[in-house]
Amino acid sequence: MASTTQSDNNRQNSVSGIMLVIGLLIMAVMALLPLLNINHMWMRWAFAAGAFLVLVGRIIGIYKGPSLRVKRLHRILISSAILYCASALMMFISRGTNDWIAFLLAGLVMQMYASWMIEREEKKTEK
Repeated sequence: MASTTQSDNNRQNSVSGIMLVIGLLIMAVMALLPLLNINHMWMRWAFAAGAFLVLVGRIIGIYKGPSLRVKRLHRILISSAILYCASALMMFISRGTNDWIAFLLAGLVMQMYASWMIEREEKKTEK
């Protein structure tokens, strides 16, 4: 029974990781294309789909370990995914402006901080 839940967790983590990679790649490409003066409506939808994939990937890959600090950092990662979705929403609401970039950068900063701190905490627990 324990091996079944372990394999379910591994499968869940791998699906979550794939969703995160695909979503973040889509978001990165769709955020960089306007710099090349390529701006189409489908790009907004693709960015929104990438943001949604990241949010679902973060929710699926919830941390179930004992560390309260790492749990908090994973909630920060979910908050950063919510900011990505807000960025996608701003792309549709405020056409012609770059307000969506503020939400994207805020989510990026939160994700970088949380990822760095999670790695640091995992190294601490290994010692």
